[in-house]
Amino acid sequence: MLVIGLTGGIGSGKTAVSDRFARHGVPVIDTDLIARELVEPGQPALTDIVAEFGSNCLGRDGRLHRARLRERVFADPVGRRRLEAILHPRIRAAVRERIAALTATPYCLVVIPLLAETGMTNLVDRVLVVDTSEAEQIHRVMARDRIDATQARAILAAQAQRDRRLALANDILENDGDFVELDRRVTALHQQYSMLAAHRI
Repeated sequence: MLVIGLTGGIGSGKTAVSDRFARHGVPVIDTDLIARELVEPGQPALTDIVAEFGSNCLGRDGRLHRARLRERVFADPVGRRRLEAILHPRIRAAVRERIAALTATPYCLVVIPLLAETGMTNLVDRVLVVDTSEAEQIHRVMARDRIDATQARAILAAQAQRDRRLALANDILENDGDFVELDRRVTALHQQYSMLAAHRI
């Protein structure tokens, strides 16, 4: 089975792209969703996060207060690395398990927003980068997360530089048009990946 790693900067449109692959029947493994599962109450990762960062990273309901933790680690590179050391090995293990569990599918998509930063390229056969301008990223993140431009730029600054992501790419999907154009581009990539997968069998 061919494993495609989908990545891109925040606000580039990764979810819009992965949703369209899913409509073609492609299994999608999303590391952001895995990360959310790992920090549910009672999970060892949440226990480790509280031990590392204190109980103030929890909300009143005992769940992880994402905004509070995000604010803290984006302002603290050392703290961010400590958080990554808790989550990334567990995410990597979960991705391997989910890929192994897939059967009867030519290829799957693994959404890894921090692919360049985490070195998870060894989990995938091919890298698809969703790309858009930095100005568009900032605009989308501000609208989506209801934050100001300064916060949006800080999040972008914490991620890999655009050229570093693009250097990893086997394929680049420019997400700079409307949804009709995005549909067309995803369909073309789906056909390409289906052919590549068929030649691997």
